Amino acid sequence: MKRLWAPWRMKYIQSHSHGCVFCDVQKHPEQAQELMVFRAQHAFVILNLYPYTSGHLLVVANRHFATLEDLQAEERAEMMELATKAMRVLRQVYRPEAFNLGANIGKAAGAGIAGHVHLHVVPRWGGDANFLSTVAETRVLPEELAETCRRVRLAWGEE
Repeated sequence: MKRLWAPWRMKYIQSHSHGCVFCDVQKHPEQAQELMVFRAQHAFVILNLYPYTSGHLLVVANRHFATLEDLQAEERAEMMELATKAMRVLRQVYRPEAFNLGANIGKAAGAGIAGHVHLHVVPRWGGDANFLSTVAETRVLPEELAETCRRVRLAWGEE
């Protein structure tokens, strides 16, 4: 049996309302303060609570819809502009070699939160999937989320 000690997750588990986490963030922004990067008119940018790499950001529609085609054109446009800015900011902060940018629309596509459309912006480096990732199915992140948020917010404001 594999065990990975992650005591910081208990705060999330105990506070989880079993509703939509992205809607909850908007109703109770103080609970996600350590993760929130930027709020716009139709969408917001937040750190992924369980990131694939340091700097893994989510661009989330404010309105609760499961798919991009249910959003208005200006909402989709703002999400893409925020994703583009997120890439510029992450290039400045982390100097990644590449990015994964995408959305998992629906549970069958791998969406962890299938009911609320969002985009992933994931910085990537050659060799960032090492033996621990491939053999033990465990990611090692070299930076605390609060520090990642601080660095990204600072660069976001300078953009």
